[in-house]
Amino acid sequence: MRIDGRVFFNAVRGPVFGGRLNQGQVAGTEAIIAKAGGTRPGAAHFSDPRRLAYMLATAHHETAGTMQAVRETMASSDAEAVARLERAFRAGEMPTVSTPYWRRDESGLSYYGRGLVQLTHRRNYLRMSRVTGLDLVAEPDLALRLDVAATILVVGMSEGLFTGFRLADFFTGVTTDWTGARRIVNGRDRAETIAETAKRFDAAIRAALVVSRPEGAGAAPSEISPAAAPIAGTPLAGSGRLQRLSWTARDAMRRALQQDFPEPP
Repeated sequence: MRIDGRVFFNAVRGPVFGGRLNQGQVAGTEAIIAKAGGTRPGAAHFSDPRRLAYMLATAHHETAGTMQAVRETMASSDAEAVARLERAFRAGEMPTVSTPYWRRDESGLSYYGRGLVQLTHRRNYLRMSRVTGLDLVAEPDLALRLDVAATILVVGMSEGLFTGFRLADFFTGVTTDWTGARRIVNGRDRAETIAETAKRFDAAIRAALVVSRPEGAGAAPSEISPAAAPIAGTPLAGSGRLQRLSWTARDAMRRALQQDFPEPP
């Protein structure tokens, strides 16, 4: 399945992003969708809009809505991130943290949260080194590269590499658990808030679904591209209707999806 970028971004611009989208938010969203769309062998995440929606909602929460790979506390440098975390820890503002994971090791490296899903602890950087093929232990800031961060998010949530829970545990043909899915990353922290954001992403994905045309029927609609996305509140230019399914066909597609992947009440 593919989605019409213009329809999708117009649908999330207000409910998810408060009425305005910048290029960074579009680029980050596109990176996640591209990675979830099957660039990793065996990937089939995009066949279920709910799973894609929950990954997007997780990134939205973990990055404070920027959809960019960020440092924990939104710091601009390692030193600033470490200092902010240390102050918060000493002030008793991190009651669930027993090990100060941000403190530098003997090499001077810190494994505080980075990326689209805030990867923490040296052991998790090691695990994701195997996933990405990069030495994140030696160079933890590689997790701030958008393509690397998208891989960590998608593979980690799909394969249960963060907590042991995975997307398939919460979104199946008979189950939709938007709130419980937070356990994939971080227990129940902000579970209800992320669930509501995920539902909005899900509605936008379903509204924008398109199907590739049969061979010989002309060019198929393209996947999301920056040119197709409305940026910073700019009015949509042109309808692009010639590249989209008829409303009748799209309604049929939605009905089929609801049978396989039912929406929650």
